[in-house]
Amino acid sequence: MALKNSALPSVTMTNDIATPLLDWFRLHGRHDLPWQQPRSAYRVWISEIMLQQTQVNTVIPYFERFMQRFPDIAALANADIDEVLHQWTGLGYYARARNLHKAAQQIRDQHHNQFPDNFDDVINLPGIGRSTAAAILAQAFSQRYAILDGNVKRVLTRLHVIEGWPGNKQIESELWELAEQYTPDQELVDYTQAIMDLGATLCKRSKPDCKDCPLASHCQANAQRRQAEFPYSKPKKTMPVKSTCMLVIVDQTSGDILLEQRPPTGIWGGLWSFPECDIDENITHWCEQQLLLNVGKVQSLPALRHTFSHYHLDIQPVRVHATTMGIMDSNKHFWYNTRQPDERGLPAPIKTILGEIEGA
Repeated sequence: MALKNSALPSVTMTNDIATPLLDWFRLHGRHDLPWQQPRSAYRVWISEIMLQQTQVNTVIPYFERFMQRFPDIAALANADIDEVLHQWTGLGYYARARNLHKAAQQIRDQHHNQFPDNFDDVINLPGIGRSTAAAILAQAFSQRYAILDGNVKRVLTRLHVIEGWPGNKQIESELWELAEQYTPDQELVDYTQAIMDLGATLCKRSKPDCKDCPLASHCQANAQRRQAEFPYSKPKKTMPVKSTCMLVIVDQTSGDILLEQRPPTGIWGGLWSFPECDIDENITHWCEQQLLLNVGKVQSLPALRHTFSHYHLDIQPVRVHATTMGIMDSNKHFWYNTRQPDERGLPAPIKTILGEIEGA
């Protein structure tokens, strides 16, 4: 069920929403975020991608380091993907970083290192959907495009007590129609930031601060004291559990640890990780056959669980002391000196295991 007790807003209602929201934003909105100073299409783009699935306070230090290393599109496009992934390490959802790199190269090759200001060109860039494209064009070029990120969905579902999961296609379509009608013709930069700020700072998922909300008098969820119900959560499914054995292979001579680059797509795509085998594999035999290693001591380390958006991964690390019997593929394998680490992208669990080994 959707849009309960309410038709789509009229033009008058649209103005009634935009005006108090903009008045509130001038006094209480966030005006000093690093991607606002200076505000360029490149900086807005990077921030929008980083902010997907990630809180502002977490993003800020990553954004600042990213800008120092890749100050413009050309620098990002011409960088090695390993370095891009290294700068991204810890933010998660690494496909975002790979898509940023691909998109920068596309902008370099097709748009002469200038971020496009045409919607079709922007949405054709890897990793950019409708709302992200709209946010960039609104904030960087003052073009009238509605946005519908998680914050905006939360505001709109409460304003109209929209029942049902916002990811449902029918409900999402209705939310887009609302977002379009609420978006004013003027002050696009401020309005876009204002409605995101409202969702992030007042209209929070838990304990919304309705007493200070500029839209409280328009909000049906507030009137009905049903704020906690909205937005509806995605119907839960049982998270599957997968298991793997990660081999922390230590060179008996140098003490370096063997890392293996993962395929460019999939989980942790392009990052450097430990070699993996099945949990019930004969490790000595596997290392001899697959890695041309002469295996010495084998020792199990404490297990850990890493949770992705769609499954749990139970990791059993095993420390393997070994010496080489042959030549490995140097493009896929690398002996990592933990005492002098280089700038390689490492998944968070790999950094955790390495840190525990160093601290032991």
